[in-house]
Amino acid sequence: MTKAKLKEQESNTGWEAQLDLRFSQSGKRTILSHRKHYGPLQVQKPFYPEPNGVCHVYILHPPGGVVGGDRLNISIDVNSNSHVLITTPAAGKFYRSSGLVAKQQQVIKVAPKGNLEWLPSENILFSGAKARIKTKIELSRGSHFLGWEISCLGRPASNETFGQGELDQRFEVWLEGRPLRIERLKLKGGDPILKAKWGMLEFPVIGSMVCVTEKPGLVDSLRKIDDVSIDQELFSATQMKGAILCYFLGNSVERARKYFVSAWKILRQEVIGHEALEPRIWRT
Repeated sequence: MTKAKLKEQESNTGWEAQLDLRFSQSGKRTILSHRKHYGPLQVQKPFYPEPNGVCHVYILHPPGGVVGGDRLNISIDVNSNSHVLITTPAAGKFYRSSGLVAKQQQVIKVAPKGNLEWLPSENILFSGAKARIKTKIELSRGSHFLGWEISCLGRPASNETFGQGELDQRFEVWLEGRPLRIERLKLKGGDPILKAKWGMLEFPVIGSMVCVTEKPGLVDSLRKIDDVSIDQELFSATQMKGAILCYFLGNSVERARKYFVSAWKILRQEVIGHEALEPRIWRT
């Protein structure tokens, strides 16, 4: 089969979905001022559990999983003076593929004085999955970003390792068109990096968190988060120019979330000035 025919076949296989959201300030709260979608990507109505008008939104993917050939695209604009917290109600699942690559891309733009909290559930990569995942955050001077991404390679509860498949995952934060933090995880099932001491030490769960801030003196508080050495798991917090970075490497998605949520509560109060209130969906 020629490359042209193969490309044509790929373009006609799998779900294709697009979700476009825009948030604006209206009075004392942030509203979802524009929403457009096609395919299996949607949002529930905005929620306002906080008295300060922060808009909580849950992104839904009704099929419940992503297969080879699926193409999911999310575009979000956060206008000036808006404050949005975005999460998902359940883990993203990337299933085994017979050959085609599943692609998921999120591009999020935050205007000056805009605030974005990007707190999705984890992505679970089944053995044999072929996934390309990219999240790009484009910030303006004076905007705020606090967010994480968590990945689980294989299904530890079922004793399934990531023995086959491939993952190309990027998490990028840009400020005024310049890269502030660019991370890329590219590996194949059975890759030596999964077991090596210089790699993932046989831990299946990896997570990274970024808080854009110049405020000093916050890392010590993050390093005091309880139980950071369970089962030799690793949790770290580092201050760099313009941002605080947190990383997790371990066995449990639940513990990764625990550490990141604890860090989020500290950073939200100190950087944004709002006490953290967990989305209701996290308690269901």
